[in-house]
Amino acid sequence: MNALPPLPACCTPLDASWPLPEALPHSLWLSTRFDPRQLSADDFPRSGIQAPPSIQRSVAKRQAEFLAGRLCARAALWQLQQLDWVPDIGPDRAPIWPTHICGSITHSTGRAAAIVADKQHWRALGMDLEQLLDEQRAARLAEQILTPAELQRRDRLPPELHALAVTLTFSIKESLYKTLYPLVQKNFYFEHAEVLEWSQTGQVRLRLLTELSAEWHQGRELQGQFAVDDGQLLSLIAIRA
Repeated sequence: MNALPPLPACCTPLDASWPLPEALPHSLWLSTRFDPRQLSADDFPRSGIQAPPSIQRSVAKRQAEFLAGRLCARAALWQLQQLDWVPDIGPDRAPIWPTHICGSITHSTGRAAAIVADKQHWRALGMDLEQLLDEQRAARLAEQILTPAELQRRDRLPPELHALAVTLTFSIKESLYKTLYPLVQKNFYFEHAEVLEWSQTGQVRLRLLTELSAEWHQGRELQGQFAVDDGQLLSLIAIRA
């Protein structure tokens, strides 16, 4: 790690503690807590990270979360294969990784994380971090996020799990998009997949409701995992090589 610049004051030391129910072998995960109020004007150049124009024009919160996510990604790539690489933003807004690497970056209020792996082990990784919705907001957003079948499944749950179900459905579909978009190069939306079942131990099963490719076809099922910690939900989908 001596080859990388020290972390800025706005970020806590990087944490490699695996947060999800099932560890992903041959991958590297790192997270940090960040505080936009401690972001300095020279944190980007001192960290050796170039802020794209869209980030330079943004508010401190967006700048801090971008910096924190890229710091996690660069350190993860360094620890994995001693690659000194900061993922740029591609034309599709997705991070640009080395050609033999798959990865995912995510951030939510005060926390950022990245996961990377060599494509000889994992074809694609998609990860998403969200603040848990409160009951009122979850109820308002449910019909925008959930399919009719998912709404029915939510309604069969105890009321105290409704907000969790909506947050999980949103997050795991974000992870699904991050996982499959690099493979299919097609946009798809919340209504193009459904959560079939999930458990409070952190397992979730999804099904595609649209044709994305010959391999990723309507009816194809995928497995994901999630965990809730400190008011935030982290989800991950990984496709084996």
